[in-house]
This record gives sequence, C-alpha cells and structure tokens, in this order.
Amino acid sequence: MSKKDIFGDDVPEEKNMQSFEELFAASEGNLNRRLRVGDEVKGEILTIGKEESFVSTGTPTDGLILTKELLDENKQVKYKVGDVLDLVVTAIRDGEIRLAKRGSMSATTDSLEDAFDMELPVEGRVTELVNGGLRVNVQGKTAFCPISQIDSKFVQDASEYVGKKFEFMITQFDKKGRNIVVSRRKLLELQKAEFEGAFMQKHEPGAILNGKITRIERFGAFVELEGGIEGLIHVSELGWSRISDPHEVVSTGQNVTVKLLKTEEVEGRLKISLSLKQADGEGNPWMSVPTKFPVGTVVKGKVEKKEVYGLFVNLTPGVTGLLPKSKWRDSVDAASYENKKKGDEITVQVDQILFEEKKISLGIPGEAEDMSWKSHTTTSSGLGALAAAFKDIQIKPKK
Repeated sequence: MSKKDIFGDDVPEEKNMQSFEELFAASEGNLNRRLRVGDEVKGEILTIGKEESFVSTGTPTDGLILTKELLDENKQVKYKVGDVLDLVVTAIRDGEIRLAKRGSMSATTDSLEDAFDMELPVEGRVTELVNGGLRVNVQGKTAFCPISQIDSKFVQDASEYVGKKFEFMITQFDKKGRNIVVSRRKLLELQKAEFEGAFMQKHEPGAILNGKITRIERFGAFVELEGGIEGLIHVSELGWSRISDPHEVVSTGQNVTVKLLKTEEVEGRLKISLSLKQADGEGNPWMSVPTKFPVGTVVKGKVEKKEVYGLFVNLTPGVTGLLPKSKWRDSVDAASYENKKKGDEITVQVDQILFEEKKISLGIPGEAEDMSWKSHTTTSSGLGALAAAFKDIQIKPKK
C-alpha cells in the first residue's frame, strides 16, 4: 500500500511518519477511553442489519445504532459499510453501547432520558436569563435552570453565567423534551462530597493551607479551600487580640494562609475549623507575658474597650489587661480616666498576672509603686529620729 493510499496525498516521509505515529497514539489512547452518555464519537459502519447496525466507537466495544437512522426520506439505506458517521452515545447498559446520529431526535431525547434515569451529568450552554432562572441549551433541547440551582453559592446576578458551558444534572424530564429542568448545584454538591472525602484523607489537624475569604459574618469568616471546600475561621481565631468585627482583620476576596484545627461531620455535613492567628508563625503572645510584663511593670497601652466596671487596655497585639474602675475612682486624675475612650493612649502598671486564665489586672502607676521607705536606714533624722525618741520615753504607771 502506498503512502498516498494511506494518507490520501503524497507527503514527505517525515510528515508521513509523524502522522502515522499520531494516529497510532490516538488509537492506543482510545483503547483506554471510557464512554459516557452524551459523548460524541465518530463511528465507522461495520454491518447494516434489518433493525440494528453495528458501528465502531473508537473503543474495544462496538456500538449499536437503529438502522432507521440510516434511511433517507424514501426509506432507503443511504449509507454503506465503511462510511463514517458523527454519533452521540445515548445509552450504556450491561456493556452495550447505544448510539444515534448527532442532531437526530433520538440523539437528544434518548440521550437525555438515559442521563436522567442514570443520574449522569450532561453539558449545556446557558443562553439567556428568564424570570426565576436561566434557559440552557442541552443537546439541542431547551432546559430551565432555577437561579438557586446555577451554583452552590448564593447568586444575586446570574448574568455572568450567560454564554458559558457547564455540566448539569437533569432533575425533571419530559419524554417529549418539552419540560426539562436541570441543576448545576446538585452536581457541584456531589463533586464537593467527593472532594471532602479526599480532603479528610489528605490533611490532618495542624496542616497549613491556603484559601480565599468568600464570606464574612459577625461570628467569623468563611474560607474557600482546594476543590471548593469551605471552612470557617471563628472570630476568636482571626487574631490574638480581642476582635469585635471580623472586617477589622479580613476582607472578602482576600487570600489567606490558615491552620487546620479540626474536621468533623455535623448532621451529614463536613465542618472544617480554621485559624488565621495560629498560622502566622509568631506563636501565642501570652507565652512572653511573664518576662515582658512582670508585676510592677509600667507600660503604655491603648484603650480597647470601656465598660462600667473599668477599662480594657491593650498592652501588645494579643495581650489585654483590665484597669478596674475601683483603681482610679478616688484618684486625683479620676476625671481623665473617666473620659478615656477607645483608641486613647494610657499609662498603666501591671498589678497581677493570672497566666492560666490569660488575665492581667492593671493599676495606676505610682499608687502601689512607691515602696522606697523600705530602703531607708535608721538615722538621727526623719523616721529614724522619731523612732529613737519613742525608745527613750519611759512611761511611768499612775499611782
């Protein structure tokens, strides 16, 4: 057989060899190919029977097509053995592959019905927005996707999906193809379940992960991890200091590095707890409190919060102490302390540390600090002289 017979035209030897290698590689790849309902294939007609005909599928298993698909308008077979057709896989049952000509009614209706029965995904293109959802073209048929089913997240503006192709699950199917409802969300949730199982096997508590802030609530921030899996950073894990609003630390769309605290199943859903503060590598600032702020230390801080019973003062990121109102209520500077507000600078003294409870009691510098009388020696002046005078006095009892 000449090169022209094989490739159709006379071509250079190098190009011939390359084409043959590509064809051979492609045929080898097809041996491992696994067809799914809705796949498009090129099939060569192998035999033509009265009711059914055999065609190649590019895989070790040949497929079946209804012979009526090969007829013309006069009910005559218009193809012959060896012709190549553009086909669509409509059903796969018990190792048998059913096909139909691409674009025919059986190619769409049978394929979609089988996909509906077997809960297999189908590809569709979003064509337009309509009241309550979107129109989707699926294998030549018009389907409806409710706006709540176009994604796993809340969608306010669905216009960004128009013109794009996605895979959908068919949730409602009319055999006449007039009422088809699809859901992308259902498919995403199935995929998410698979990702969650792989995630739990791959990562253990303590792992450092990368993600993106997707949503912020008063109780914390949600982070999208690999595979679209979502975890929560509780507000207490956003920073070492006291945080009243997560927006103070993170913003939607921000890329973050987090530490995996734990994973657990709650009511059939995977709950992932994350920490932002424990992933920074700096460690817990409370560990250095005894050496950095020993009792008696005078330090400048900032008022973090004002309560009726006192002022919370931030000494350093992650370390906050309480200056009780009772400490400054009778002070000569009571008015200045009373007028302090959040963010104001204040000088305080460390009076007590409860390390295990992570509490620091603060006081006013100077009031409990002046212990200089202990360093004075007994002399002939001052307290020493007074003590000596009392010593020399002899108290005589009354007669």
